[in-house]
Amino acid sequence: MGIGKVTPAAVFLDRDGVLNPTVLNPVTGRMESPLTPDDFHLVEGVIPALLRLLSNGYLLVLVSNQPNFALGKCSLEILAAIHRKLLAELDRAGITFTRFSYCLHHPRGVTPGYAGFCVCRKPSPWFLLRARDDFQLSLAHSWMIGDQPTDIRCGRAAGVRTIRVVSNPLPAPSSNPGPKLLLHADPAPDYTVPNLLEAAEIILAV
Repeated sequence: MGIGKVTPAAVFLDRDGVLNPTVLNPVTGRMESPLTPDDFHLVEGVIPALLRLLSNGYLLVLVSNQPNFALGKCSLEILAAIHRKLLAELDRAGITFTRFSYCLHHPRGVTPGYAGFCVCRKPSPWFLLRARDDFQLSLAHSWMIGDQPTDIRCGRAAGVRTIRVVSNPLPAPSSNPGPKLLLHADPAPDYTVPNLLEAAEIILAV
C-alpha cells in the first residue's frame, strides 16, 4: 500500500537498536552504541524493510543520539568511520536516506563544545521539525521508529505516529514488587514490534 499523497511523508529512524544491534560496553556493563566500526552491522531484515518503505514513497530520515564523543568514549574519527560503514551497507543495497541527523551532545558530557544541553538531542523533536520544513513533509502521515522511550517522546512531540522496536522480551514483573513511586510513565507507542521489518509491514498496512 503506497502513501498516495502529494505532500511527502517520512519514516524517521533511530539507529542503534533499530538498524544495528547495540553492543555490550565492558566498561559500563551496558548495551550501548557500537564503539568501533567492527562492532557495527545491520540487523537481519533491515535492508528489505527499508527497500519496501522507499518503494512505497516514504522518505527515510535517520535521527540518532550519538554522545560517545561528548562522553569521552571515542573519537569523532571513530564516529565518522561507523557512519561510513552504514553508508556502504546502504549503498550496496541501493538505499538512499534523505538525511542523516546526529546529535553529538550530552548533558553530562566531558568534551568542550559538546557538553551541556542542546536543542537537538531526543526527546527533542528538533530534527523532525527541521526535516518537515526543509522537505515540506506531512508529519501527520509520518512515523518515528525507535527502541527507547525518548524516541517515542520525540515522535509524539512532533506529531508523528510511533513504533517502538523491542528486540528482547521485557522482564516479567515481580509478583510482590512492594511499594513503588511512579514519577512518570514512559509514553506508549502506537505499536510495539520485535524488528524493523515488522514495523515496515505495519506502516504499509495502515
